[in-house]
Amino acid sequence: MSFEIHRGEFVGLIGPNGAGKTTIFNMISGLEKPSSGSIRFNGQDITGMKPFKIVNLGIARTFQIVRYFRYMTLLDNVVVPCLSKRSRKASKQYGVEEYASTILASTGLVDKARIPPIILPHGDLRKLQISKALGTNPQFLLLDEPFSGLSHEEQEGITDLINKLHDDGVTVFMTGHVLRELMHLVPRVIAMHQGKYIAEGPPQEVANNKIVLEAYLGRGEGFA
Repeated sequence: MSFEIHRGEFVGLIGPNGAGKTTIFNMISGLEKPSSGSIRFNGQDITGMKPFKIVNLGIARTFQIVRYFRYMTLLDNVVVPCLSKRSRKASKQYGVEEYASTILASTGLVDKARIPPIILPHGDLRKLQISKALGTNPQFLLLDEPFSGLSHEEQEGITDLINKLHDDGVTVFMTGHVLRELMHLVPRVIAMHQGKYIAEGPPQEVANNKIVLEAYLGRGEGFA
């Protein structure tokens, strides 16, 4: 599996269940160590580096299963990642709580800052997870299944948020089972199957690739 993502890009990663998409994210973010090969970020070898060190280099990620501190307020949930070394540098002029509040404002959750996430609908929990990742002041954001479990209306809200983050200069790399949404969202797609790279390119080109159709979509099918 070999690929490059350039600063400022917006790239999708697709593949059947079990293809290895989350494993790729886990290795980039330091949760798993590759058995061979290397991972480089801004020219630096980060292979096997501890997750907190990778975060402080500017890489953040979300998870398929939403993770949060159940009984802390939304604001405090975002304050925690704002305490990272990288984030403290960015928030010096604001103060940590004010910095966290600006993040909640950017994700549309500031009016719910003082309530616990346990009472939020799933769409807002997805936004909170992205807010927590933004709390580390990332340069490169990994979004693992950000549309999972969402209604069509909630998906539209997450789409608008992701587009805004990319427009603000964050490099975005995302996976998704909601394929039509993902394929209409990203300019470039990387496809993998059984842990191996099989294709990449513009979404429509990848959607019509014979190997991708056979491995993932079913022979002869494509995206509308």
